[in-house]
Amino acid sequence: MYKKEWIEFYISAAGKEILPDCVIKNGRIVDVFNGEIIENDVAIHNGVIVGIGEYEGKEVIDAKGQYICPGLIDAHVHIESSLVSPSQFAQVVLPHGVTSVITDPHEIANVVGEEGIRYMIEDSEDVPLDIFFMLPSSVPATAFENNGATLTAENLSPFLSHKRVLGIAEVMDFSAVKTRDAEMMRKLKLPGLIDGHGAGLVTDGINIYRAAGIRTDHEATTVEEAKERLQRGMFLLIREGTVAKDLKALLPAVTRYNMSRCMFCTDDKHLDDLLKEGSIDHNVRLAIQEGIDPIMAISMGSLNPALCYGLHTKGAIAPGYEADFFMTDSLQDLHITSVYKAGNQVASNGEFIGSMPHISFPVADSLQKTVHIEEVTEKHLELKLTTKQAHVIEIIPNSLITKKIIEEFPEQSSVFEPSLERDLLKMAVIERHHYTGNIGLGIVKGLQLKEGAIATTIAHDSHNLVVAGTNDADMILAINTLKRMQGGIVYVAKGKIQASLALSIGGLFSNRPFQEVNEELVKVKDVLKKLGFSPDFNPFLTLSFLTLPVIPELKLTDKGLFDMITFSHIPVYV
Repeated sequence: MYKKEWIEFYISAAGKEILPDCVIKNGRIVDVFNGEIIENDVAIHNGVIVGIGEYEGKEVIDAKGQYICPGLIDAHVHIESSLVSPSQFAQVVLPHGVTSVITDPHEIANVVGEEGIRYMIEDSEDVPLDIFFMLPSSVPATAFENNGATLTAENLSPFLSHKRVLGIAEVMDFSAVKTRDAEMMRKLKLPGLIDGHGAGLVTDGINIYRAAGIRTDHEATTVEEAKERLQRGMFLLIREGTVAKDLKALLPAVTRYNMSRCMFCTDDKHLDDLLKEGSIDHNVRLAIQEGIDPIMAISMGSLNPALCYGLHTKGAIAPGYEADFFMTDSLQDLHITSVYKAGNQVASNGEFIGSMPHISFPVADSLQKTVHIEEVTEKHLELKLTTKQAHVIEIIPNSLITKKIIEEFPEQSSVFEPSLERDLLKMAVIERHHYTGNIGLGIVKGLQLKEGAIATTIAHDSHNLVVAGTNDADMILAINTLKRMQGGIVYVAKGKIQASLALSIGGLFSNRPFQEVNEELVKVKDVLKKLGFSPDFNPFLTLSFLTLPVIPELKLTDKGLFDMITFSHIPVYV
């Protein structure tokens, strides 16, 4: 981190009065300001770049002709979705050239409130990844479901004094903004930046958000939506995660005129995908493959988010900027050979080699015992059909958006029975925070599960227990298994637990080593495939987003089917 109290040392090293700590020679610097490649030495002192030119240093690093690129920044991520703690997450993304992230801990906050935010901040102290926080603005996300906590402006205000807290995270409750809800107004008036969540918003909605001081949006899915947000002065966050893959659709909106307002984010990405394909480096790589100039793509992954979030000493290889960078032998395939944080090497050829602080504070029971449900029986899962037609949630693969469709059923059907032939499964959302006994029932099309049931306590954003299956018996076993595990992911078939992953922190993620978590996660997915699941999308994360009522069109909450277009609950029957 750039420290003003060390200015004299920076100046002395820049002016060659003293030897800088380190000099990189024989490298090709990616100049994100001029869009050029320059060949000069890079001088680093006290973790900050102090000069570009000809230098000698206490230590010399031979770049051997590699490109020196500024460290990447994830402009919007929910670390909880990686299924590991912040300190473990750091070890996962640093080898991918990501040296800073802007995170919104609203997943854990929706379960345990302020305590969850404190855990995320404490667990990320002194790790070799700069983890900045935006405070959850929408806990609960809406009034149409039950979650575990409520955060007011008064609850959030004390966190704003922390040096890594930048402002207010994605504002989801458009209705509260439009109607000038008193509590929402108090949140919007808190100091700092404000992120948006403009899913489904058209022109007037974007105008209202901008008038409220909301600066960013990561929910655009079409070129038209992207351009509209840019036209009205928003920063466009281009998302490529595990479920939401919007990058290829949005890139045509990026031009040399507006590219400084465009950047990349992952939003929600599972651990196995982070390890397999990467983080923001994957977004940059895809953008280059789609025809974006490599230096422009790197700028969108580094300088642009730094400017957007006021991180003025990040995002470039230049004097006065922090020495966060990675090296690659090709700007086309972006194979990352080494990563440096504050001038210290933290990764080599895809492996984390940095040092981590010893984090040993105890995890409170209130963070680990969060599944509070009564016994569920087949009677509770009975879904009556009072007419021949029913509203059905249809999945759009690799998208958060769903379709609201109507399916016909035989006149003699009085209760819904799942149909593999029609790919219609039963789905249930069980309130798990306050023993309310609420169970929302619905029908989902397109999950393509061939046998058994899948269930998880990750159910955005209120994180109740969600289950979908081909039969009630396996669904009930899955529910009871998650209750016993106190949260996680489970696959049940043939009346047996086929595979599971315990997620002890809020039922959302684990504080175990990421290698262990990934091994169990991969096993769950492998077992699913062996028993017939073949689609090219993540079934668990897809299921998790079928409960998010602030994304179009039809979702399921613990209070029943929710139509986002009309912003109201509707019956299953038509």
